Amino acid sequence: MAKKISGFITAFIFFLTALVIGVLFFIPERIFNRPERPPKQTRIVIPQTRFPEDAYDEEYLAEKLAYEDNRNAKAALDDGETIVSVLTQDFDGDLQDEQIIAYRNLSQSGSPIYITYIQYDDQTGGYKRIWNSPTIVTRPGTVSLYTQDLLGDRSVSVIITGMNAEGEHTLTALRKNALPADQDAGETGSVPFTKIAEIHIDGSISVREVERTQAYQRGLSKGQSFTIAAYGRDNDSTNILDQIEITYVYNPAADFYEQSKITHIPGTQIEQRRVRNLLDGNPEVFERFIDGLWYYADAEGLPDSRQYIYFDLPNRELIFYSDDSQQVFIWLNSSSTRYGIYVSSQNQSVTTLRRSLNIELESMDSIRIKVSEDVRLKLGVDDSWDGSYRQAKNMTAGLSDGVRPVTPYLDASYDGSIGKLVFSKDGFYELYTQGAVRKGKYAFFALDDRELLELRPGGITGLPRETYLVSWHIPESSEVFQKDLTLIRVRLGTQGIQEVLHEAAISLVPAGANGS
Repeated sequence: MAKKISGFITAFIFFLTALVIGVLFFIPERIFNRPERPPKQTRIVIPQTRFPEDAYDEEYLAEKLAYEDNRNAKAALDDGETIVSVLTQDFDGDLQDEQIIAYRNLSQSGSPIYITYIQYDDQTGGYKRIWNSPTIVTRPGTVSLYTQDLLGDRSVSVIITGMNAEGEHTLTALRKNALPADQDAGETGSVPFTKIAEIHIDGSISVREVERTQAYQRGLSKGQSFTIAAYGRDNDSTNILDQIEITYVYNPAADFYEQSKITHIPGTQIEQRRVRNLLDGNPEVFERFIDGLWYYADAEGLPDSRQYIYFDLPNRELIFYSDDSQQVFIWLNSSSTRYGIYVSSQNQSVTTLRRSLNIELESMDSIRIKVSEDVRLKLGVDDSWDGSYRQAKNMTAGLSDGVRPVTPYLDASYDGSIGKLVFSKDGFYELYTQGAVRKGKYAFFALDDRELLELRPGGITGLPRETYLVSWHIPESSEVFQKDLTLIRVRLGTQGIQEVLHEAAISLVPAGANGS
C-alpha cells in the first residue's frame, strides 16, 4: 500500500513539474502579447525621390512646415485686394511673429504692388493691419520679397524686387524702425518702416554682399553696409549690348542709398540686327533662344563643368545641376527686359521656394545669369548660380586637337538591347521597348575631350535624366551617325565624369543593319 502511494506521489510530482514547465514555456507569450521577432535582414533604404529638396530630415521638415504655415495672411485684406507674396517673421524681437504682405488692388487699373504690415494687438488678442505703402512694382508675377541686414547694424531691411509696366527692374528697400518700448507701431505718428532705397532701371539690379568680420558675426560690432549695383543701357553708345553700371551706397546722414559712381561696361560686338530680333520685347523669342542645356563658363569663357542649367521650354521647367545635386523648378512666367528676360520659378518639391533669374544676352552663344531667392531653406545645396553660361551645342571650342567636333542633334534610328532608339533632328528622341514608348529630349555634347549623350525623359514623373559616355566604332573621317555606337552610363560631377556606373554597356546598330 505504501509503495502504491509513493508511486502515485512520484507520478503526481512528475506531472506537476511538466505542467509548470509547459506554463512557463507557452503562457508568457500570450499574457504579454509579445509579437514574434522577425529574423534579422539587411536593411534596404529606398529614397523617395532623387532631389535633395525632398530629404526628409527632421530639421528640414520642421523648417518647411513652419514656413508653409505662415503663407496665409494673419489679418483680413479689404475687398478687391489679393495677396501676391507673404513674409512672416519676428521683426521687433518680441518673440511674436509679424507679417509683411505684398498685395495688389484688383479694382484699380494698372495698380502698383502695395505692402502692408500686420502686427499682433495685445488689447484685442488678434492681428491687425497698421501700415500700408505703395511700391514701384506693377507685375505681380515678378515679385520677390525677403529680408536682409543691408546696413550692417542688425536692423531688418525688407527688400521687394520685380518689374514695372515699362519693363524695368525695380528694387525698394525699407528699414524697420526701432520704436520706444512704450510705443506701439500702430500708434498715431509712429512709422514702422522707413524707405532707404528705391531704384528702377532698364537692366538688372543686385545687392552686392560682402563678407563681414568675425566681430560682426559674434554681435560685437557693426558690419559694412552692402552696396547696390544697377545695370542699364549705355545710351551714348551705338552698340545695344554696351551697359553702364550705377553703384549706390548708403548715406547715414540722408538715411538713404545714393548714387556713388557710374562705370561704362563695353558689350560684345554682335551683328545688331540679330540682337534686336532677340531683344524685341517679346519674351517668347528669347525663351526659344535659351531653350536647352547651358554650361557654366569660367573667366576665360571655357566650360569648367562645375554646373549647368537646363531650360526645358516644352515642359516649362528649369533644372539646376551641380555635382550630385539636381533641383527642378517650375517655369512660372517670363518678362522682357532690356537685355533679355526676367524669369520667375517655383521649386517642384518645395512649392514655397521661389527663385528668380535675370537672364541677359552676352553673345550669340552665351548668356549672363543673376539668380535670387526670396527664402533660403536648408536644402543641403549651397551653390552660387550667378555667372556666364554657354550653350552645350557650342562647347566644342575647348576640345583638344584630333577630337571629333560634336553635333548636338542627328536624324537616325538604332536597334539594341534596350529596344529601338530613334533620334530626330529637332532634339527629341523615342525609345520603343517591351511594347512601351518613352519620349523626351536629348543632346550630344563634349566634356573633357569626350563625347557624352544626355537623355531627358519627358512627361514621366520620377524618371531621372540619364548621361552616357559615347563610343563610335568607325574612323573619325567616316560618316559617324550611320555607324555602330556604344553607350556607357556615367554620373557627372563638378570635375567632369565623376563615376562610371556598374551597368551593362548598351550596343546600338543602325536600324535595319541586322535585317530588322
